[in-house]
Amino acid sequence: MRAVFGLVLLVGMGLAGFAVYMVNQYMDTQASALEQERQRSATAIRTVDIYAPSRDLTYGELLTADDVQIIKYARDHLPEGVFATEEELFPEGLNTPRVVRLPMQVNEPILTAKVTEAGAPQGITALLDSGMRAFPLPDSITRAFASELRPTDLIDLYWIGRVGNGPSSSRLVKSRMEIISLEPSVVIQVSQEDFADLQVLSAAGSLSLTPVGRDDLEAGDLTIETNIRDVLGIVAPVVEETVEEAAPERCFVTQRSGTERLQVEVECAN
Repeated sequence: MRAVFGLVLLVGMGLAGFAVYMVNQYMDTQASALEQERQRSATAIRTVDIYAPSRDLTYGELLTADDVQIIKYARDHLPEGVFATEEELFPEGLNTPRVVRLPMQVNEPILTAKVTEAGAPQGITALLDSGMRAFPLPDSITRAFASELRPTDLIDLYWIGRVGNGPSSSRLVKSRMEIISLEPSVVIQVSQEDFADLQVLSAAGSLSLTPVGRDDLEAGDLTIETNIRDVLGIVAPVVEETVEEAAPERCFVTQRSGTERLQVEVECAN
């Protein structure tokens, strides 16, 4: 009987120990899972809702409520000027659209820099900054880069012409001019003074353009000027001026001889 009691006691103690072991294992597993979840939550990317186009949009198009959708975007990497609410995007109501200033693709954040104010007129005037003017460039100078140029690209303008009787020369006249439209021609945004300058330069010669690199933040050197002699290294001949010797001074007096008057040369008084 004692042997049976002892066996039962040993079995009971074994079961109790096993139960304690299983509980400890469970607690360890739960603690590990909780720690993993805590670490995952700490590294998870937090997102916010913002508005983006639901289709590709190009400059000059109207941005309406049918053209937008809400997307998730990383909160810590939000670009400046996003729209988070319908009231921000359409402050005057859904029937008052904005105009697209810069092309946008599907799911690209809509930014204040890429659209006009709500209710702005559609057309070239909607693309101009305050105080600026639009200057269309002749097709003859844009044809070479027609398929490469995009709105917001920057260009330098060179003038080729002749001043007076001087040699034909080329000079950088305007630097970092911004393209705002490509239809129907390339249109750049200029100040009122630049507009007047370009009118005169176009009438006095011809203009040529070259694109500016996106990483080039410095304006061009407006003192750059060259002509055919500079390019070919031709030095203009030096014409020596001939100094004419002054004729010696001669002095005369008038003498009367009867009814005649005679000019008689005499020594000049110093």
